Amino acid sequence: MPVAIRPLHPVFVGEVSAIDLRQPARRDDVTAIEAGMDQYAVLVFRDQVIADEQQQIFTDNFGKPNPKQGGNITQPAQQRLTSGIGDLSNLDQNGAIISADDRRWFFKLGDRLWHSDSSYRAVPAKYSLLSGRVLPSWGGNTEFADLRAAYDALDARTKTEVEGLVCEHSLMFSRGSIGFEELTEAERQSFRPVRQRLVRTHPVTRRKSLFLSSYAGTIPGWTVPEARMFLRDLMEFATQARFVYSHIWRPFDLLMWDNRTTVHRARRFDRNETRNVRRTTVAGDEPTVAQAEAA
Repeated sequence: MPVAIRPLHPVFVGEVSAIDLRQPARRDDVTAIEAGMDQYAVLVFRDQVIADEQQQIFTDNFGKPNPKQGGNITQPAQQRLTSGIGDLSNLDQNGAIISADDRRWFFKLGDRLWHSDSSYRAVPAKYSLLSGRVLPSWGGNTEFADLRAAYDALDARTKTEVEGLVCEHSLMFSRGSIGFEELTEAERQSFRPVRQRLVRTHPVTRRKSLFLSSYAGTIPGWTVPEARMFLRDLMEFATQARFVYSHIWRPFDLLMWDNRTTVHRARRFDRNETRNVRRTTVAGDEPTVAQAEAA
């Protein structure tokens, strides 16, 4: 039976049926999912009781894994998972809930800001896939905003203004905005800003979208206050209710989204309960702008 996708939102997001991610994906199914991503930008797979290796194998159908370096402050001895996939849980290396005053928890709180995964890298990520293994009894939704629909809804003057703009992205911008600034010199070097276009064109559909993220903090040639107010205004516009889908997790849901055309954020949950979610990421193909300019 071929995969089927039904819409969950007026402008994006689809739910996929007739596929078991524990089994090797057929070429036709991969093609259908890629087409679904081009159309919906976010796909929901229900009841996928998968292991880390199975999640990675499925992810590999869509491209190379995204490099793991430079995305967090967790040290090797503090890693909980040995599979190598991303640990977005609130658990420490011993499986206990991370303390409220642990700097790793402060850093994870930044995921509650609207962002696009890995936009702080010269080659930003293509897809992300997040598996919900153990979920809290309250809260913890993941919200998405469609930046294609947001771009389409901009007035003509703003479309002209954003067309050629470049922004600098860094983890330091997002974490600094919530008051987390105590980074080591090695972390600061790892999080050095990179440049990204503010408007991207999808390579298949040719639809334009804004490329926004909490990681975007400056616009070369603009003063910092004006750049940040401009980017804040754009983010507020792009995350209006009409462009947003809020996913209420069920155990073993798997979400797949396109980082080139959406932003997302985690929502608050009872931090005294376990939230065990695991992410795999597909690398992007090329920079959005030559990085030599940012040197």
